[in-house]
Amino acid sequence: MVSNKNVAFIGGGAIAEALLRGMLQGGLVKAGQLTVCDVAAERLDYLAKTYGVAVSPDSAGVAAGAGVLFLTVKPQVIPEVLAVVGPAVRKSALVVSVAAGITIATLQDKLPEVPIIRVMPNTAVAVGAGMSALALGRYAAPADGEVAAALFASVGRVVTVKEDAMDAVTGLSGSGPAFVYVMIDALADAGVRVGFPRQMAITLAAQTLYGAAKMVLETGEHPAKLRDMVTSPAGTTIAGVHVLEQKGVRAALIDAVVAATERSREMGQKHK
Repeated sequence: MVSNKNVAFIGGGAIAEALLRGMLQGGLVKAGQLTVCDVAAERLDYLAKTYGVAVSPDSAGVAAGAGVLFLTVKPQVIPEVLAVVGPAVRKSALVVSVAAGITIATLQDKLPEVPIIRVMPNTAVAVGAGMSALALGRYAAPADGEVAAALFASVGRVVTVKEDAMDAVTGLSGSGPAFVYVMIDALADAGVRVGFPRQMAITLAAQTLYGAAKMVLETGEHPAKLRDMVTSPAGTTIAGVHVLEQKGVRAALIDAVVAATERSREMGQKHK
């Protein structure tokens, strides 16, 4: 899909590094196909030495040579970036933006007729277990979506959604890791409370959530069915589940996702 294309990144931060590492490890591209542009010389030096990729501070030059161009910069600098790279981007190039809250329409205004895909990944792409949602712009063909999906699949799982679902994606899978970290921390506290050393409690809690998530993904069973499989009549698990329901944990998680989604919508309005 991208074996004959140059892939470039404008912005060499954590997301860019996770993606280029995943692509290289997955054999999707060779180091010689990758170029990274960043304003920090030390960051470029690190990426060049660590991954053997080409680096440059010249964003317009990097954009001009890209077959696939990733915009992996913070949302607040997107206007400045587009002003510089917009005229240089070829209409045959595929532009992939991970800038939260920046709509396809905003990008398309500076990149007329260029295929654009907007992506919302989460932080777990750093360990190859991310969740990324793609939304295709009007000039992006299904084949472009397949290219983007394959690249992001190198760092986790991928779904394709309509752009108007991006705020909900942000609320659930974008902000979701933070909610899970709160749960792991709370379970670790509980482990300490019942007698475990702190680090052992964290390991027990984190591996328990990881294993449960893996069961859901790999079996395809509904979480409620898997819960019932470990919930014996009058047993320990149902006693604990009863307390969770009494304390409103389920409702609190729903409210957290709704609040994060609404906040994403509010922030998105500022970038229009």
